[in-house]
Amino acid sequence: MTISMIGIDHGRAPVDIRALFAFTKKNAGEAMEKLKHTAGIHGCVILSTCNRLEIWASHEEDQELSLYQCLCRLKGVQEVSYEKYFVTRKDKEAAAHLFYLAGGLKSQILGEDQILTQIKDALNLAREHFTSDSVLEVLFRMAVTAGKKIKTEAPLAHGNPSVIHQAVCSLKSQGYEIKGKTCMVIGNGEMGKVAAQTLREAGADVTVTVRQYRSGIVEIPEGCKRINYGERMEYLPKCDLVVSATASPNFTLREEQFSDLTLPEELILLDLAVPRDIDPALGKRKEIRLYDMDSFHSSEISSEQSESIRKAEQIVEEQMEEFYQWLEGRDVIPRIQEIREDAVQDLNLRIEKILKKTPMEQKDRESLLEAVDTAAGKVVNKLIFGLRDSLNQEVFLECVAGLEKLYED
Repeated sequence: MTISMIGIDHGRAPVDIRALFAFTKKNAGEAMEKLKHTAGIHGCVILSTCNRLEIWASHEEDQELSLYQCLCRLKGVQEVSYEKYFVTRKDKEAAAHLFYLAGGLKSQILGEDQILTQIKDALNLAREHFTSDSVLEVLFRMAVTAGKKIKTEAPLAHGNPSVIHQAVCSLKSQGYEIKGKTCMVIGNGEMGKVAAQTLREAGADVTVTVRQYRSGIVEIPEGCKRINYGERMEYLPKCDLVVSATASPNFTLREEQFSDLTLPEELILLDLAVPRDIDPALGKRKEIRLYDMDSFHSSEISSEQSESIRKAEQIVEEQMEEFYQWLEGRDVIPRIQEIREDAVQDLNLRIEKILKKTPMEQKDRESLLEAVDTAAGKVVNKLIFGLRDSLNQEVFLECVAGLEKLYED
C-alpha cells in the first residue's frame, strides 16, 4: 500500500491558477467518487481551500498512477504546462506534509487554525461519499490530533490569525483605520462570518449580505446588520470597505456594475475567495483599491514563534512515528493471527493426547479444550505484542518471520 498526494498552494501558484483547480463541496464529492473507481485506488480525499488544492490517494504500491492526469480529467483541463505549479509527495514525505499542514506550519499566515477545520471537513466529506479507507482515515485523524496538540502545546499565533485579521493589520500599518468605517461583507459562509466578526471587533459598522431565499434561517455575527444579496449594489456607495468571500463560480462584483456608480470616497475591496469573487478589472479604477488572497503575506517570524515551531516539529515527529507504527503493524497483524492459530492448534494436539488418557466426560473435555484455546491465544498475543513493544521494527519483523518458519509445512 502506498500513500500519494498532489498539491498546489499559495506558495507555488497565483490565485488565478489555483482557481482553475478549485472544487466546491458538491464537486469535490462527485470527483472523489470518480477517483475511487480508478483501478488500484483504495481511498481518496480532496482538500480544497482558498489557498490550496490537494488530492490524496491510497493505492497499490506497484501501480503507475498520475494524480495530476486524474485531476486534469476531472477539471477538463488539457494544458500540460500547469503541472509545474504542482508538487507530488509519497508515503512519509506526504504524511509529514499533512501533519505540518494541520499544525498551521504551512499556512499563508503562520498558525492559522482554519486549516484544521478544513482538513476535518475534507475527511468528513470523503466519509459521506464512501471514498476514504482505513489508511487515509487514520492518517487524517492523527494529523488533526497533531494539529490540536500543536495549538495547545506550541501555539504559533495569538488572537485571530485569519486572512481578514492580517488584512486589517496590513491596512492599519498603511494608516487606514477600520474603526468607524462602514463595511459590507458579501457572503455568510465560514470565511464571511469570520470577516464580519473581525471587522465588527475592530469597530466598524458591518452589514452582511444574505441570499433572499435563506434570509429566514441564516445567522449573522452579533452586532452586524443584514441586507439581501440583491441589494448589495445599492448599498455599496455608502461603504468604505467591502469584503467578498463566497463559493460562487461567478463574480459577485463585476466591472459593468460600476459604470453608472458614483463613489464619494476611495473604496477598498477585499476579495477572499478562490475562484475570485471580484472582477480584477475593478482594481484598475483610480477610486478603488483591490486586494486578493495573495495580497497579505507575513514572512516575519518572532523568536517566540521560532521556539513554538521547534516544539511543533517535535510533536509532528512523535505523531508520525505513531502513525507508521500503526501502518506497519497493520500489515503484520494477519501474520500474527496465523502464528497464533498455528500455535493454538499445536498446543491442542499435544493436550488431546493427555486428555485421552484422562477419565472425564466428553462435554467437559470439549469445554476444557475451548478454555485452553482462549488462554493459549491470549498468551501468544501477549508474547508477540510484547516483543513488538520492546524491539525496534526491523528486529521484531525478523522475529515474526522466525516464528512463521516454525509452522511451515
